[in-house]
Amino acid sequence: FEKVRDALAAIGVRFFTLKDVKGFGLQKGETITYRGSTYDSDYIARLQLDILASDDMAESIIDAIVSAGRTGEVGDGKITVFDVDQVVRIRTQETGTQAI
Repeated sequence: FEKVRDALAAIGVRFFTLKDVKGFGLQKGETITYRGSTYDSDYIARLQLDILASDDMAESIIDAIVSAGRTGEVGDGKITVFDVDQVVRIRTQETGTQAI
């Protein structure tokens, strides 16, 4: 993940949220050992990266993530882009692109 983080920093991404998540899909789950017992899980541990950025940064962000994070293997992930209707920075009450 450090390569992706560094690539994003290089293009000016100042903030993102990184989450540990579990996914379900075409890949097989994993075997987990918890407190001495072994369990089969249908879910796969994943990382989810959330970035809030202006529209003009979207393609650069996508290119940075793909270039730094692609291995060519199953599980490289997906990038989804969503429109955001409103952003408010609570501390300053800034809105719109000023709040990003």
